[in-house]
Amino acid sequence: MEVAAPLLCLAAAVLVWGVLWVWGSWERMTRPEQAGLPGGGSRTLLVTAHPDDEAMFFAPTILGLARLRHQLFLLCFSAGNYYNQGEIRKKELLQSCDVLGIPLSNVMIIENRDFPDDPDVRWDPERAADVLLRHVEANGIKLVVTFDEGGVSGHSNHVALNAAVRTLHAEGKLPKGCSVLTLQSVNLLRKYLCLLDLPCSLLLARDTLFVLTQCEAAQAQVTGEARSGCGSECAGGRRQMERAEPPAPEPLLSSPQRAMSCHRSQLLWFRRLYMLFSRYMRINSLNFL
Repeated sequence: MEVAAPLLCLAAAVLVWGVLWVWGSWERMTRPEQAGLPGGGSRTLLVTAHPDDEAMFFAPTILGLARLRHQLFLLCFSAGNYYNQGEIRKKELLQSCDVLGIPLSNVMIIENRDFPDDPDVRWDPERAADVLLRHVEANGIKLVVTFDEGGVSGHSNHVALNAAVRTLHAEGKLPKGCSVLTLQSVNLLRKYLCLLDLPCSLLLARDTLFVLTQCEAAQAQVTGEARSGCGSECAGGRRQMERAEPPAPEPLLSSPQRAMSCHRSQLLWFRRLYMLFSRYMRINSLNFL
């Protein structure tokens, strides 16, 4: 035992050093553009089911596309009102988008009885596809990003969004030149390996891989945009949301962690552990439809 303990510590140190070396090498070698992605200036739409999805699952993709100079839009299909916290969660979503660099004028939250925040309700893919298509056409979207068929966490609302975008893709209804990327679901072990999953992600990546840069991991990004509010689509139309004031800066958190910290109503103990250990806070593997 006296010999084993130092050997285990040495092995752990070597493993961590190896992962950090791979991380740094990948960042130095990666080209600014990624094969198959639209060029800089393209309009990209992130499609989520609930406020906090953008931070919990898609933050590396959002930051990566921002580095590629994409114009980012967010379409959130519910206000997250499962526990009657919808108004609070809409404000938290705006704060999170501000941290991640999504212009608040490009954020749309749908409030519709057809899309309740409820894991026991299966959203109609055809209805969701109609709403999504209208948003794509109205904003000249060239790239749609959403969940894959596993929904990362298996949430039925996430899975329904994948079904909706697959319907549009299969029926050829998306505008010409509009591509679809879906976020790859991984098994439970890989999901909580944090950056230790990077070598595996590099080996298994099929189409697109976004990894948090060391700069983004070291400090939070604060956008300079004025927090003027965003549009919200309700059963009765659109209205301007209230100004969203961000929480106090937390410089020790990475950009995704700081964005997730904006969702204070959701920060239960297990989500705090998720922020520390989930690969989705640092690594996103995505595949084209």
